[in-house]
Amino acid sequence: MSRWAVLPAELDPRVRQLVVRLRRLKDHSGLSLRQLGARTEYSPKSWERYLGGRSLAPREAVEALARIGGEDPTRLLALHEVAAEAWARRRGDVTVADVYPPPVPEPTATAPEVLSAEVNGPRLPGGSLLVALVAGAVALVLALSTAVLLVVRLGGGEPEETADPVAAPAMPTSSAPPYACRVERIDGRWYAGNSRTRDAVVAYGHAGPEVAEAQCLLRRAGISPGGIDGIFGPVTEGAVRQLQKRAGLVVDGIVGPHTWKALRR
Repeated sequence: MSRWAVLPAELDPRVRQLVVRLRRLKDHSGLSLRQLGARTEYSPKSWERYLGGRSLAPREAVEALARIGGEDPTRLLALHEVAAEAWARRRGDVTVADVYPPPVPEPTATAPEVLSAEVNGPRLPGGSLLVALVAGAVALVLALSTAVLLVVRLGGGEPEETADPVAAPAMPTSSAPPYACRVERIDGRWYAGNSRTRDAVVAYGHAGPEVAEAQCLLRRAGISPGGIDGIFGPVTEGAVRQLQKRAGLVVDGIVGPHTWKALRR
């Protein structure tokens, strides 16, 4: 296995995931950078930049490496599409959404805007009269309500009970799903009861049962990933790096097939 240099810390996790997959394909092919350049339309220097995370590999280069490594390029090209968008945003490039932004709905006119001649032009005939009538009706209702309340209190009676207001439904609170570590050894491998995957790629910013499974197995290995919350944060990434260094793997903080193998053995 090649001893790859550590990827730049500022590299977006989606780009990092693509680069790690490309490195593994290159290792699997057994080709040197010079041989890889001879088999594709890209120079060894270009492949050095692509696999070092300093440049984003073109779509054609990704497809060529997938075919050399004997892998179906469909999934790899999907990763490349996500990585390309993240790379463009990091560089501040113009995206399709920037060129064709979604239409912004016009704001609904408020009452003051409707009545304001400065905002909406001349006032409609009878507008002031309508406002005065509405205000008078509201004042009359308030006066009648006050009078009825005084009569009830002076008469010693109690106002009729009204129906209980319908309670507003409680808004659901968002919280991370609870995960537990039920570690057991099955067929010579360790499992924690959250996921049985051995090849899913999870990295910084990911969340779900695969992350919780990795956290439980890190804790079993004596490395604290923080809480078992299924969220791949900086503490979990640091724990993955410790495990990879201990196992002699590429230290990139990403859990892939090789890291899963180290976690489960």
